[in-house]
Amino acid sequence: MEPLSWGEIFAGMFIQLIPVWIALVVTFAVSIAYKRKLGLYGKLFDSTIGMIGFFLVMFWVFVAILGSMDMILTHDPLSQVSGMKNKVPGTPLRGAEDGDYMHYLLGGDNLARDIFSRVMSGATIVILIAPLATLFAYMVGITLGLPAGYYGGRFDMLLSFVANLVLAFPVILLFYLLVTPEIVNTGLPQFMAIVLFFFPLIFFAVLIHTRLKQQPQKNTVWLCAILIPLAIMYVVTINAPGTKIDVLGPVDFFNPASGILVVFVSVVFVNSPTVFRIVRGLTLDIKQRDYVSAAQTRGEGAWYIMLWEILPNARGPLIVDFCLRIGYTTILLGTLGFFGLGLPPESPDWGSTINEGRKLLSIYLHPALPPALALLSLVLGLNLLADGLREESLRD
Repeated sequence: MEPLSWGEIFAGMFIQLIPVWIALVVTFAVSIAYKRKLGLYGKLFDSTIGMIGFFLVMFWVFVAILGSMDMILTHDPLSQVSGMKNKVPGTPLRGAEDGDYMHYLLGGDNLARDIFSRVMSGATIVILIAPLATLFAYMVGITLGLPAGYYGGRFDMLLSFVANLVLAFPVILLFYLLVTPEIVNTGLPQFMAIVLFFFPLIFFAVLIHTRLKQQPQKNTVWLCAILIPLAIMYVVTINAPGTKIDVLGPVDFFNPASGILVVFVSVVFVNSPTVFRIVRGLTLDIKQRDYVSAAQTRGEGAWYIMLWEILPNARGPLIVDFCLRIGYTTILLGTLGFFGLGLPPESPDWGSTINEGRKLLSIYLHPALPPALALLSLVLGLNLLADGLREESLRD
C-alpha cells in the first residue's frame, strides 16, 4: 500500500470522526430551535464567540465520549506495532489483518503507537478529570464561601486565612508536592479525599433540606434518592485496596487508578481556595440587596437565603469562572503529564504525549504537534465560551 497524501489523511480523519460531526449537528440544531426556552444556555447561541467556543468544547466532549466507546479510534492507543516507530502521518500499517484500520493517520510515536488514537483517547482523560474536579472544587468553595461571606466575623477570618495560606504556594509547586511518590505513599491524598469528597454530600443535603423542609415526606424521599448513591460512591472512591484506607475488601466495586485519584484530589485542593474567595466576595456584595432583606423579614433561615437567594444571583460570574477554571485545570493536567507526574507513564493524556514527542522534535514534528493543538483548541474553546457567557450574562 502507498502512504496517504495529506488530503487523504484529512479525509480519513473526517470520516473517522463522522459520529462526532453528527452529534454536533444534532446538538446545535436542537439548541438553536429551542434557544428561547433554554435561559442563559440558549442565549449563548446569539453570540458568535460563544458559539465558536461551544463548538470547540463540545467537539472534544463528544470525542471523549465516543472515544471511550471505541467508536472513533482506529487502533488501541496502548498497542505497539512492529515497524511503525516514528513513522510519518499516513504510513500504511505493517502486517495489517482483516478488520484492522490500514494506516496510522497521524503517524507513530517513539514506541510505535498510533498518535491519532492516543490524541482521541487522551481527550477522555482530560474531559473526565478537569470538569468533574472543578465541579467538586466549586462545591467545596461554595459550601465554605457562602457562610464566610454571610456571617463574617472570626469564622470568615479563619477560613480566609487558610485559603490565603494555600494560595501563597505557587500552584505548580503545590501540584508537584502533592503528586510526588513520597507524598502519595504517606496516604495524604486519600486522607485529603476523605475531607474534600464529603463536601458534595453536605452541599446537596443542605440544598434539598432548606428547600423542602416544609414538606417532610418529600424532603425525606429526595434526601434518600440523592444522598444514598452519593454516599456509596464516596465510600468506594476513597477506599483503595492495599492502602491505609481499605475497609471494604472485595465489596469495593470502583477502583480508579491511583494516579487519577491523586491528580483529582490535587486539582480540587488547589482550586477550592480560589473559588472560596470568589464566592465569599460575591456573598459580601449580594447580602446587602433588598431581596435578601425581604427574605430575612419573611423569617427564612440563613442557609435558605444563602443557597436560594444569594447563590442564584451570583450564577453569572460563577459560570464564567467555572469555564475559565476548567481551562486552567486542563493546562495543569497537561503540565503534570508533561513532567510525568500523577498519571501512569503509558497514559495517552496530552501532556505525556507531548513530552514523549518533544524528545525528537528536531527530527519529527508529528508526535508532539497533534496533542499540543488538541490542548490549545480545548483551552481556546473554554475561553471563548466563557467570553460568550460573560457577554450574555451582562445583558441578562
